[in-house]
Amino acid sequence: MKIYIENLHFTCIIGILDFERENEQEVIINTEIEYLFHKEFINYAEVVDFIKTRMINQKFFLIEDAIQDLSFELKNKFPQIDTLFLKITKPSILPDCVVSVSDTINFNS
Repeated sequence: MKIYIENLHFTCIIGILDFERENEQEVIINTEIEYLFHKEFINYAEVVDFIKTRMINQKFFLIEDAIQDLSFELKNKFPQIDTLFLKITKPSILPDCVVSVSDTINFNS
């Protein structure tokens, strides 16, 4: 089974530049969660709430740190996850492009 959460957007503190530490900026998160469904499902609403709360509370400096932390914490909260794709986008950080970082983790390898 695969859950897609697409274009989850909210504001939070993320980044290493001075203005990024002072002002929230928009982030967009896309994720794909693969798991083996055996009568126990993963509640996608809980996943969304968890991601938003974690991002807002942790105030990450680097997108890479946020992805690693979210991956670890999502696997802890939802142990049935087999493979996790996470992409974090900062759509407004540069005037002429959109910047994203992504990673795919296969927890079974």
